[in-house]
Amino acid sequence: MLNKKSVDDINVKGKKVLVRCDFNVPLDAELNITDENRLVAALPTIKKLIADGGKVILCSHLGKPKGEPKPELSLAPVAKRLSELLGQEVKFAADANVVGENAKAAVAAMNDGDVVLLENTRYRAEETKNGEEFSKELASLCEVFVNDAFGTAHRAHCSNVGVTKFVDTAVVGYLMQKEIDFLGNAVNNPVRPFVAVLGGAKVSSKIPVIENLLDKVDVLIIGGGMAYTFMAAHGEPVGKSLLEEDYKQYALDMEKKAEEKGVKLLIPIDTVVADDFSNDANYKVVERGEIPDDMEGLDIGPKTRELFADAIKGAKTVVWNGPMGCFEMPNFAGGTVAVAKALAELEDATTIIGGGDSAAAVNNLGFGDKMTHISTGGGASLEFLEGKELPGVVAANDK
Repeated sequence: MLNKKSVDDINVKGKKVLVRCDFNVPLDAELNITDENRLVAALPTIKKLIADGGKVILCSHLGKPKGEPKPELSLAPVAKRLSELLGQEVKFAADANVVGENAKAAVAAMNDGDVVLLENTRYRAEETKNGEEFSKELASLCEVFVNDAFGTAHRAHCSNVGVTKFVDTAVVGYLMQKEIDFLGNAVNNPVRPFVAVLGGAKVSSKIPVIENLLDKVDVLIIGGGMAYTFMAAHGEPVGKSLLEEDYKQYALDMEKKAEEKGVKLLIPIDTVVADDFSNDANYKVVERGEIPDDMEGLDIGPKTRELFADAIKGAKTVVWNGPMGCFEMPNFAGGTVAVAKALAELEDATTIIGGGDSAAAVNNLGFGDKMTHISTGGGASLEFLEGKELPGVVAANDK
């Protein structure tokens, strides 16, 4: 696949290493971290560099401070929790300008195996514009750069792309490597039958993914809000359901393309409809083509769940991106649960969950440990499935 140097190809003993992690974690009002998956996922790379005897300088963004040092988006709580997870102090360099006096002093005082965490990289407005000055400042702290933030790999920012221009050695961390291996191999070299399950609200946001996958998969399953555009394209009533009028022709074109390529394209054959967008709404199941004008579809129906589960049976590679319905509301989570279950029951198959909502759904519903790989990046995993090159991956040294 993408032949990039990883942390296993280098030894950083005595060297200063800047590691771009993805510590963009949710915080509550008291600034407690409510989901630490991303911190835990970063540990293997950090521990490897500590074991080498490197001087480990961590950086990340958190939220969208838009170039202002907003205290509620400081990485201070991350430093505290990381210290506990690593069992050693992670010194926090609290500089509003990220590479300031605190950071420089902390780095100068480092011994081999020490860890420092810089402040939120997006406190600097240049970060998201990939400004040269900030990239140079970050590079001035280190001799080696490691990118382990797949979640931002589809963006060219200072802390994941710009910095690599001013550092000789730039490699990927374990998390990045795993994402490249799983997503890349699934799409470019899948063990067949290869099934893709696409859900979520909009057809428009998934167009490039559908087009790229139609050239690769054996079965394409379409659920979630985007399915109503396909139904409407056949002149079927969709009531108040999500609908992208402008994409009806596109839906028909895709069905035709699937037919020409011998790809089985499935859309729902029954729907759970409700009279309001709420878990307390009145709801019922209707057959395809029978959605009442005053109701909206919020989940796939029981026959569809069976149809989709059957299509998944026997698959050797499955990529899933986007829920089948409004899974946040228990009454409309059944479709998403059914697909998660079908994936969990596969034997000897590679199951890959694109990040974002599908990852949240799988984890919240308790199927996380049954999947081969749950991507840490929503947007990044989508662009990978579109067949695009990701700037954060391209920037690393080739083997």
